[in-house]
Amino acid sequence: MERRRFMRAAAAALVAPLGQWAAHAQTWPDKPVRLLVPTPPGNALDISARLLGDRLAQRWKQAVVVDNRPGGSGLPAMIAGKTAAPDGYTIIVAPSSTMAINPGLYPKLPYDPRENFDTVGGIYLAPIMLVAGNASPYHSLADVVAAARKEPGKLAIAIGGPPGTTQHLSAELFRFRAGLQVINVPYKGSGPAMQDLLGGQVGLLFDSVASALPQIKAGALRPIAVASAQRMPQLPNVPTIAESGYPGFEAVSWGGLAVPRGTPQAVIDRIGEDTRAIVNDPAVREQMLSRGLLPDPRGAADWSRFIDSEIVKWGELIKSAHITVE
Repeated sequence: MERRRFMRAAAAALVAPLGQWAAHAQTWPDKPVRLLVPTPPGNALDISARLLGDRLAQRWKQAVVVDNRPGGSGLPAMIAGKTAAPDGYTIIVAPSSTMAINPGLYPKLPYDPRENFDTVGGIYLAPIMLVAGNASPYHSLADVVAAARKEPGKLAIAIGGPPGTTQHLSAELFRFRAGLQVINVPYKGSGPAMQDLLGGQVGLLFDSVASALPQIKAGALRPIAVASAQRMPQLPNVPTIAESGYPGFEAVSWGGLAVPRGTPQAVIDRIGEDTRAIVNDPAVREQMLSRGLLPDPRGAADWSRFIDSEIVKWGELIKSAHITVE
């Protein structure tokens, strides 16, 4: 008799949280939701967060507030996300830098992207590309490789971001894959690097398609190759690095959604389903494509596997190239 009562009590204890979670999911959200963004306003991650937030607010009938926490390589934002209540009211708009690159750069990272968060799904991919100034002699990737091999250690390539960014690691990955001795010159950001390229101070630049696309459309830059797995729909005549002699080469920055570990699965599913519907909306897709992004409506399982592969890829490169940050 006592054993049966114990078993019933244990079963009730297990079922109760499930019932509470289901009830929570039915009423969620009943107050404003925060989108935690580890970057300043104006970049691809922030723009995507605001685009997504506006449409989620319409679906949820609640305010969706974008909370930018820039600086510190995204550490303050990720710590805030890690310690937030796992109730669905804090959603991290997570970039490749904090989810896949930081684990390789920081031996004592104060958060674990795989242990402290549950993945929700992707939003966008932002491929990197190599572009040349119109006054430069480079018209193809073969031209760049030939110049680098003719005079090892002399060819300089500007990088549209500081050490440890996707732009920097993409350039290092290409240098390793091609076996080149080149000088990669990181800039503080895309703006100053682009200015020097347009002004002729540098001849080549590794940067995001999102940054380079307006100048390419204006005829101010010469596209050399994109680092996406397939050609970009915005630049159908520009070859990929993979098809230019380096099979399997892919280098993209990206953004997706994560929540604090322990968030009810029903809430995670609701966020994911609504996000995928928005990313798949033709008007939203067109806005992303116009900004040089690729919509990424992957669900939690596929996006989680992608993150794991990115952590391995960039971690191996960081270790092999002895890349460090101050």
